[in-house]
Amino acid sequence: MGQPSIRIEDWGLIDYATALGRQTRIYEAAISNKLQQLPHEDLVILCEHHPVYTIGKSGKDSNMLLDEMRLGALGVQLHHIKRGGDITFHGPRQIVMYPIIDLEHFRLGLKDYIYLLEESVITTCTAYGAKCCRLKGATGVWIDADKPTARKICAIGVQSSHYVTMHGLAFNVNTDLSYFRYINPCGFVDKGVTSLAMECGHAIDIEEVKSRLVDNFISLIRQRQ
Repeated sequence: MGQPSIRIEDWGLIDYATALGRQTRIYEAAISNKLQQLPHEDLVILCEHHPVYTIGKSGKDSNMLLDEMRLGALGVQLHHIKRGGDITFHGPRQIVMYPIIDLEHFRLGLKDYIYLLEESVITTCTAYGAKCCRLKGATGVWIDADKPTARKICAIGVQSSHYVTMHGLAFNVNTDLSYFRYINPCGFVDKGVTSLAMECGHAIDIEEVKSRLVDNFISLIRQRQ
């Protein structure tokens, strides 16, 4: 039996609510087809969002440091969603990757899948000379994880049902990091946030990073079959 195909879609810069609705419909259709033993494709969605904060199902509202009036003045939306994790920010020049895949197609459990999401970012950053790693007990990708200067370059939050996934990762490439001042990112009050551009000292070609990221992810996930 051959390897399952993985289709890639780039939605460009898209409003978060619009993307969430589209993503949810695809996700629910994949689960429905799976339960009926019908074919369902594996899809990787790439996009960027207009400025938005999202809080996962285990998140605390207290980690949002702005009230509704100040949020409105900034022109930033806030959404409570069903992924894992706490609060994070999405905005232009940040790569968001939403794989809607059946983990059973790739013989993966959820923990292994999250590990591969992290590894795809670590491998991508390495190509630009940015040395990233994991932080024990904290999902995502970090720089200087074991130091007081620990800073997060990629947040990860996943939702899964019947081994079908949605949501995914948010990788700061040329992201405006000032928006993170208004939250406790991922619930942390003692750790920073960074971007690939900040670590490299110059703006990065986001389309090149996007291509590397998805290629690394697909290569890693196929190695596990």
